[in-house]
Amino acid sequence: MTARTASGSHYPSDMTREQATPSRRGRGKASAGPAAQPSEDSAAGRNPRRELVEKQIMEQATRLFAERGFASTTLQDIADATGLTRPALYHYVANKDELLSRLVSESTETPAALLHEINERTELGPTEKLREMAVAIAMHQGENPDRFRLIIRSEAELPEDIARRYQQSRRHVLKEFITVIEDGIKAGEMRPVDPRTSALGIIGMLNWIAWWHQPGKEDDDRAVAAQLADMALRAVVHEESTPTGLEGPARAIALLRQDLNYLERLLESTPKSPSDDADG
Repeated sequence: MTARTASGSHYPSDMTREQATPSRRGRGKASAGPAAQPSEDSAAGRNPRRELVEKQIMEQATRLFAERGFASTTLQDIADATGLTRPALYHYVANKDELLSRLVSESTETPAALLHEINERTELGPTEKLREMAVAIAMHQGENPDRFRLIIRSEAELPEDIARRYQQSRRHVLKEFITVIEDGIKAGEMRPVDPRTSALGIIGMLNWIAWWHQPGKEDDDRAVAAQLADMALRAVVHEESTPTGLEGPARAIALLRQDLNYLERLLESTPKSPSDDADG
């Protein structure tokens, strides 16, 4: 089966338009020297062209799934949007489920693995780990907002096996944040908050970046991520400096005094109700 190019010539249906069209740079020029040796990327098993095409396929699939819904999008739609024939598309992906599975993996499984790696770093304390984790999640969601929004909107329509992996990855993300907050409380760096509630609040704040931030320059994206990370730390880290030079019960008492001081300031700033004045 052949397809017709803009000039009227034909090319096999399993070739892309780029493969069928000669490069402008190479027209009319004789071959110079012996055939090129395989590049380091090829020798290492990487195929830059394939990676580029796969990236384009993922981007177009994300857009179409978001616009039309997963069920209403066909592989032919994705092939047309990417500039491939359908037979050529099968060189990169087997079916729609595989595409969706990749999207879920990149949106949830990759962050979970990254957070676990940060949590395993012994040279960082809990506060530093929480900052690194917050920046990592904010950067990931900020750089791939369309994919994250698509997964959230399609959550109820995910195939059973993909939905199971998605939920498992979400639990892993939550576990990593809970772990670092628990460690921070034990080390006296963080206030005695409820770790699960605090973790959920921080994750929600970081994920929300996908709904309002427009990806731009990496420096700008990182500045936004750093600001969100600072907000996450202020939610759980002691406002005052942690007592130093104290150990055991003395340290615990000093930390309790900090929390009592915080509670007193909070009570003093709370407006009294009319019933309180009446009772007094």
